[in-house]
Amino acid sequence: MDNKSVKIIPLGGLGEIGKNITAIEYKDEIIVIDCGVSFPDEEMYGVDLVIPDITYLLEREDKVKGLFLTHGHEDHIGAIPYIIKQLNMPIYGTKLTLGLVESKLKEHNILDISTLNPVNAGDIVQLDEIGIEFIRATHSIADSCSLAIFTPVGTIIHTGDFKIDYTPIDGLVMDLNRFSTLGNEGVLLLLADSTNVEREGHSISEKVIGETFNRIFSGAKGRIIVATFASNIHRMQQIANASIKENRRIAFSGRSMENVSKVAMELGYLHIPEESVIDIDDINNYPNENITIITTGSQGEPMAGLSRIAHGSHKKIEIDKDDFNNKYLVIHSGIDKDDLFIISASPIPGNDKIISRVINQLFRKGVEVIYEDLEEIHVSGHAYREELKLIHTLVKPKYFMPVHGEYRHLKHHSDLAIKLGMDQKNVFTLETGQVLEISEDKAVTSEKIHTGVLYVDGIGVGDVGNIVLRDRRYLANDGMVTIVLAIDRNTYEIVAGPDVITRGFIYARESEDLIKDIKDISRMAVEKYLDDKVLEWQVLKSSVKKSVEYHLYNKTKRRPSVFPIIMEV
Repeated sequence: MDNKSVKIIPLGGLGEIGKNITAIEYKDEIIVIDCGVSFPDEEMYGVDLVIPDITYLLEREDKVKGLFLTHGHEDHIGAIPYIIKQLNMPIYGTKLTLGLVESKLKEHNILDISTLNPVNAGDIVQLDEIGIEFIRATHSIADSCSLAIFTPVGTIIHTGDFKIDYTPIDGLVMDLNRFSTLGNEGVLLLLADSTNVEREGHSISEKVIGETFNRIFSGAKGRIIVATFASNIHRMQQIANASIKENRRIAFSGRSMENVSKVAMELGYLHIPEESVIDIDDINNYPNENITIITTGSQGEPMAGLSRIAHGSHKKIEIDKDDFNNKYLVIHSGIDKDDLFIISASPIPGNDKIISRVINQLFRKGVEVIYEDLEEIHVSGHAYREELKLIHTLVKPKYFMPVHGEYRHLKHHSDLAIKLGMDQKNVFTLETGQVLEISEDKAVTSEKIHTGVLYVDGIGVGDVGNIVLRDRRYLANDGMVTIVLAIDRNTYEIVAGPDVITRGFIYARESEDLIKDIKDISRMAVEKYLDDKVLEWQVLKSSVKKSVEYHLYNKTKRRPSVFPIIMEV
């Protein structure tokens, strides 16, 4: 690395939605921007979270000076507890962002070993060679910031997630003046949010949603159940405002919703009168028309509040349709046909089908559901094309690198920068692991470093890898066959079995012929070696496995996982 060069190292978040983490390295200093999770797709059976692999940072642990957070969304802070256990570094962020981080660290019992440094918009954290300024931004969560990173090579601006909202709920508009000032002073590199680059025009202000809620709430006759992102505090505030206007009490449902709302109210970011908030256990003490429930599950997550309600597995809120009359609801917790469900979120890419299933299930229950296609009940927290153009125009960077988005988003954002007048050779569309190195006279993609993912499954981190996931896919697709038999080591004879157990492959009682085939083939495969006095366990197991797999594929065109269990007695 050139002594007078700075490296931008994307460890996650490029070519994907989520898992945002970027390192910036100059000489003996590395700063880390954000540290998020992504959520597993349908083929990652049993996986709870996906977190970034930080091998690059671990190998340079002595250089890492701090973690700088742009805002408190899961795809930017969700991996912190897992990463801090590997690499403990000071954490810098605004009050709300650190409040949410603190809650996570408490849950993992590592708060006492963590160093949290609160900052305000406008503050500068000065290291030996690098300075980091927090610049107020607007997004779908309060206390969001962009970052200006001052290096001896030049100034780098990282927008974080942002939209340009001229009428934000908290009245704190994005500090465009600071972007303009930095642009006039000269910006070396711009890293900018690309999520909504495909959307023309300007994003809608969050305030519009409040007007929609007021109208919908004024006509509602029963309980209102609103599913939204737990981190969208501005959205919660507007739901609360509309509820209070209609004399409704507010209950929060879902662990993340309860945690975030508690933190936000304690820190003064969510303003709800104490008497208007009730515990979810107390919802039956009030008339239906006086209750609003704010719940998790806007993405159709099977274990979240909305999905549990829809499928009748929620412990506190239950709806069920009478068998004899589709229009009447059996009252388990006071919820009836007048209930109104609002899904105040748009699907994360890939979640469309899951959300549709939940919506359909709610309609089957006989209740009314309002979602994005029907009403303006959600606006994006990410900048549309015109907002991106404004940032580019204000900043006037020498180099540009799009971040935060799938590859198509990054490509379209690069094209936008070129259309705005940037030289194509100064625009870098990279993927995770590709390093951009900038010196005083040039910028190049220098190397490809090791990056990857770690899977979180229960309390295990990294113990589920690609091999395990492959096996889980096989089991999910074709099931399993277990063959158990016992061999007398003295006589070289089978003394018990073979017994066959199947799961997810066939229904044994209706497939007696096939089960008999498996037993016969297994016996023959073992006896072939026993006749030659071979008791090598691995040889016997492999013989059974191959013979049975071959037969089952010929008979069924399926490939169940075959597990021979051979015991010596």
